Amino acid sequence: MKLRINRIGIWIIIALLVVIVALGWLWWDKHSVQKTKPQQALLKVESVHTIKDNYDVIVAGTDPEGITAAISAARNGLKVLLVDGRNREILGGLITNGWLNSLDLNKSPEKSLISGKNIYLDKGIFQEWMDQMEGTSVDTHTAANVFYKMVRNEQNIDLLLRLKDFKPVMEVTSTGRTVVGLTLVKADGSQQIVRAKSVIDATQDADVAAAAGVPFTVGREDIGDPKSQMAVTLVFQMSGITPKVWNSLRRHQGVGSDATSISGFGEMKKYTSTNKERVRMRGLNIGRQNDNTVLINAMQIFGVDPLNPQSVQEGIEIGKVEAPHVVEYMKKNFSEFKDVKLVGTAPELYVRESRHIEGEYRLTMADLMENRDYWDAIAYGSYEVDIQSTNYTDPGNVMMKPIQYGVPFRTLVPLQVDGLLVVGRSASFNSVPAGSARVIPLGMATGEAAGAAAKIAIDKHESFRQLSQSKDDITALRAKLVQQKMDLKMNAFNPPEYTKHKAYPGLKAAVSMLLTSGGYSNKTWDLDNKTNAQSFVYRMLNVRMAHQNAFKGDPNAALQGISNPTNVPLTLDQAAFTLCISMGLTTTKEKAAADLQAHGWLNKETTQLINDPSKLTNGESFLLIRDILDYYAGVKYP
Repeated sequence: MKLRINRIGIWIIIALLVVIVALGWLWWDKHSVQKTKPQQALLKVESVHTIKDNYDVIVAGTDPEGITAAISAARNGLKVLLVDGRNREILGGLITNGWLNSLDLNKSPEKSLISGKNIYLDKGIFQEWMDQMEGTSVDTHTAANVFYKMVRNEQNIDLLLRLKDFKPVMEVTSTGRTVVGLTLVKADGSQQIVRAKSVIDATQDADVAAAAGVPFTVGREDIGDPKSQMAVTLVFQMSGITPKVWNSLRRHQGVGSDATSISGFGEMKKYTSTNKERVRMRGLNIGRQNDNTVLINAMQIFGVDPLNPQSVQEGIEIGKVEAPHVVEYMKKNFSEFKDVKLVGTAPELYVRESRHIEGEYRLTMADLMENRDYWDAIAYGSYEVDIQSTNYTDPGNVMMKPIQYGVPFRTLVPLQVDGLLVVGRSASFNSVPAGSARVIPLGMATGEAAGAAAKIAIDKHESFRQLSQSKDDITALRAKLVQQKMDLKMNAFNPPEYTKHKAYPGLKAAVSMLLTSGGYSNKTWDLDNKTNAQSFVYRMLNVRMAHQNAFKGDPNAALQGISNPTNVPLTLDQAAFTLCISMGLTTTKEKAAADLQAHGWLNKETTQLINDPSKLTNGESFLLIRDILDYYAGVKYP
């Protein structure tokens, strides 16, 4: 008994020590004046003087995803040509030229023993690179140099920058239309056709895939809104951020921070833009540099077409004009910024979305909401579904926060074209889940998987499509990635509470069409709150936009004769009538529900889930929409 008591006492002491150390670490991290290292001079990046006519793999694009793909392929013994056509002088793309130095990281549901510390899902080459960085925000010089050193250390990689253009070389083979290389237009205007057994498209906008004829959607085209896409951002740099000033910024009310990153200053939303319809500010993401400067990711610029170089340049010029006004506002309204100066703006825009290719599988919101794993998962995500504003009146939204979801290898394999993989944000993701899957660490994981997959496909003399359909090959690919120190383990956790709600089948459909959101907490769906006749019409307008072929009628017509519909509870009869009008059917309010049931478009079990037909809840209205989509329009959100 005495021995047992002693053991309990020892464990209590150990637990107390852990708590004391954790609290001490948190206090030190928040209150100590943390100095930075000296900033590295940028290494000069050398391209090869001559390139071969044949390689095992060509990787197009020197963003982090492309660098990772090239390194992965090279370490698997393949001869790699890594090319870029953006007139860049350093490697790292969005991080080093777009200055997106604050990384959106995929936190693991596995908890660290140290309070305030996180475990991250992405390992492998990403972790190898990340371990050489300063923290959750990186110094862009460090990032560029480490990327270059990692590439330079691989004897199997030939690097060629500053191409004027590149286009896919196509052939018709036994498996169909196949990319067999690239035609390169060099800086001096000369051309060279380089053939390859595999091509990996790591360009931000899937340029190679698009030129090869791969089908794709743009922006929110997949939900019927091709003109809407998330705002672009021009990151700007400010000087005067000494260790003392940095610590002061971290103490500002309501901010979240660590040694290299700060998020907050939501008051910046009150900033009055000089170009209201094109520029707006949101809360600040502040990333620390090693030269007493910071990079600010917060300026939202609207109306930029990422696929139009003139529009992109216009967006940069708009941001350059606005940046001095933003900094003056910060100096006047926040004491922490009183001594800062604007240094400049990023050479490239931070573009969040453009093309979304159509692949052998397309990632859905249901995948994220249900935290699904897949037999061919080659990466895992957990970042919140962050849907940025599309115009100056749109506040943007966080749709929900997944716990952990798998990204199938099939999302990298484009339809209709062989010999090609697409990695990064333009892979086969629906536009809404792309709000999470677009982040750089996950993109680097897809790049590493693509490089390893090229080795297996070449060795087995098969196409990427054939590889994607073979469970044996995928098992070998996953084993190879684990050997490369990637973590392909799905953690154990309880299903989220919202999945247990009676309205969950309807919720999946609603979230997929941006009809509702759960926020960071996954608790703002308002499933049990009463809805009204006007809100249901708004929802059906979105449904009609997403599925135009099935819904030809105007749901607004269902409100005829109703004054102040916002204050009128939604009844089952009114909801059914609105659905019928949206479908282009002629009926009455009294007969609408019976008509829908008679056609088999409204499930009897669904109506039985409605507690009060005179006052429907949001969740119940989503169930009705889900039924009509499934049984009438043939659209499923499984």
